[in-house]
Amino acid sequence: MAKLYFKYGAMGSSKSAQALITKFNYEELGMTVWLIKPSVDTRDGADIVKSRIGLAKKADVILPGDNIIEKFDQHPGMDVIIADECQFFTPEQIDQLRTLVDERNMPVICFGLRTDFLTHLFPGSRRLFEVADSLTEIKTVCACGHKATVNARIAGGRIVTEGEQVFLGGNESYVAMCYKCWQEKIKKQREEDNNR
Repeated sequence: MAKLYFKYGAMGSSKSAQALITKFNYEELGMTVWLIKPSVDTRDGADIVKSRIGLAKKADVILPGDNIIEKFDQHPGMDVIIADECQFFTPEQIDQLRTLVDERNMPVICFGLRTDFLTHLFPGSRRLFEVADSLTEIKTVCACGHKATVNARIAGGRIVTEGEQVFLGGNESYVAMCYKCWQEKIKKQREEDNNR
């Protein structure tokens, strides 16, 4: 029986690399993979899933208004769906992936962020936490050595504490931190600002 999987982690936890390795493993067994990603993620090209370690593959792009079931029907013979950056899918699209699991017996493996730079769930991630059969954290570490859970947004060497939820960037814009370090750095910034 097929399942809906959500494998999540902070920035830098190798989610895209894991997605591409999973794709390779299925294909090595002779299975056909439908690799998809949301259109909002254009960092490495609109139709490219690329990891920080250099792995890259073409993917089908899903627009916010697309019906994933209808798009899936244009790709007969698939054995599994792998979705990267799934936090950017709409809740309705996550429900469509859930329907493919339940009504088509299609395994769906989603990779993405749990929360944004202010520790708030993305809408797609929230829906996955609500409906996924399997939740797996892909861990990474903070500079202090503890588990990183926060995607700290950085600009000009400072932690950003306001702005739009979606801001595309890599290592130049985000640092994975533990919650304690994130809070301490924000507090230190505020103290420095008050002393100016």
